Amino acid sequence: MTDGQPGTDGRPVTDAAPASATEEAEPADGTGPTTPAEPADGTGPTTPAEPGDGAGPTTSAEPADDAGPTTSAESADGAGPADGAGPADDAEPTATAGPADGAGPVAPAAAVAGAEPSVRRIRPLGVALAAFVLLLACGLPAALVTGLVRAGDPPAPGPSAAPADDPGVAAARRLGERMSAELARQSAALLGGDRARFLAVAEPAAHPDLRRRYAALRALRVTAWQADASGPPVPVEGRPGEWRLLVEFRYCFVTPDCRTSRVLTGTRWREGERPRLLAVEPSRSAATGTRPWEVSELAVAVGPRTLVATTPALRKELPGLLAQAEAAARIADTYAVGGRTPDRYRIFHAGRGEWQRWYGGGRPKWTGGYAVTVGGGHHEVVLNAEGLVAGGVDDLLRHELTHAASLPERGYPGKDTWWLVEGLAEYAGADGEPIDRYAGLDEVRGLLGGWDGRLDSLSPADDAPADRVSGSYGISYLAVRHLVDRFGPERLLAFFAAVVHERTPVDRAAEQVLGEAWSALHAECVGYVRAVVG
Repeated sequence: MTDGQPGTDGRPVTDAAPASATEEAEPADGTGPTTPAEPADGTGPTTPAEPGDGAGPTTSAEPADDAGPTTSAESADGAGPADGAGPADDAEPTATAGPADGAGPVAPAAAVAGAEPSVRRIRPLGVALAAFVLLLACGLPAALVTGLVRAGDPPAPGPSAAPADDPGVAAARRLGERMSAELARQSAALLGGDRARFLAVAEPAAHPDLRRRYAALRALRVTAWQADASGPPVPVEGRPGEWRLLVEFRYCFVTPDCRTSRVLTGTRWREGERPRLLAVEPSRSAATGTRPWEVSELAVAVGPRTLVATTPALRKELPGLLAQAEAAARIADTYAVGGRTPDRYRIFHAGRGEWQRWYGGGRPKWTGGYAVTVGGGHHEVVLNAEGLVAGGVDDLLRHELTHAASLPERGYPGKDTWWLVEGLAEYAGADGEPIDRYAGLDEVRGLLGGWDGRLDSLSPADDAPADRVSGSYGISYLAVRHLVDRFGPERLLAFFAAVVHERTPVDRAAEQVLGEAWSALHAECVGYVRAVVG
């Protein structure tokens, strides 16, 4: 499934025992700091969706460190999950972090007009992928992004109407500069593995959340962390001496010089010659929602091509998931448009609670996984631990990582190209298996009677029944498979690039890339589907 558009890869998720709550504190050094997050208390608006660079797919980069042991965080000071202090430097941590106090539920990701998340249908039992990659707020103008913030939240502060030489404006600007200096100190401490200095900019009440964030970021091997104020600070109504500052955090994991991902977050401060950080709010943006490292403790494993993170309660699954992810990455790399493979595939394995919180939650019930764009050419993949079954993880990973490799950062054009986006990912997921072993043939057969025969109408609704979803994925897979059989994988990928990346109309792309009229090719694809299922 792709982000920014309705889910397209999902088969129904099977019931599974709920994952237990996380219980560990943040990891020791090997984990990068996250900024503190205290409840917003209703004192300030939720942050608008984070900006993106509007850039295309991620650029190719060589992986750093061919592999790395699983990082894990140990609790210190008997703090428990909320403030678990991380172990001393040099430990390979597992970062754990619970939800920010009082932060409340995160708003579900909002689909932007023309964008539909691609959800992968669940293979044998429940592996739906939802790669929401469309027109996420990452590429939208700030004014529009602000309008996408969760309903009921106060609006983000706008520019001051006061003259530039107004004493109050000048004082706020100087206060903002001092806040930025504190954030710079904190960023340097995070990258340097100095937790004490990282916490020193904040009041003690903010430390539990900051320790958790620090541990999670260090576990994820943060290699770049930059905090930039997004406008001047504004006073918090009803709280004299408190101010709110919107901050854009830019970050990289594992790879030193990657294009940074971005997240826009609200921070709260107490004024002073050296302002004191009171809280970092979860980035409840309309498009992508809260990142895992903002609200959860994380156990992390890193390989040559992938980074896999989960909660401490599911840590035992990391070695197997890492091996499967590395194998899937080798397949996904072959579907990178223009050869621009991601520097690292980022995969987050979510338990029941995390599935509802990470990236806004609110996915269709049949979704077993999804990929979401986070800027900098990166897509982060989320797997639903309760929907994974033996034998169904490998194809799900191939499917979702193929979305991460093949989709442009701004997402794909819309529902009418859903079949091509999901069909390519399903083709990669099948990895050359014979057609008669494809798990969705029965559902394809069941859908044919009520289908209008148009590929551009296959995108299922969020509340579609599981068999309708599986049938849609299956038809998309068979259509793409037919095109590969006719023209070969290279020309199919060139056709995909023209339609999905360059936004060329399908009929024109077919003539330019495949040399044939789309009306005839479309009829061939539909005829092939009907012939396969009988």
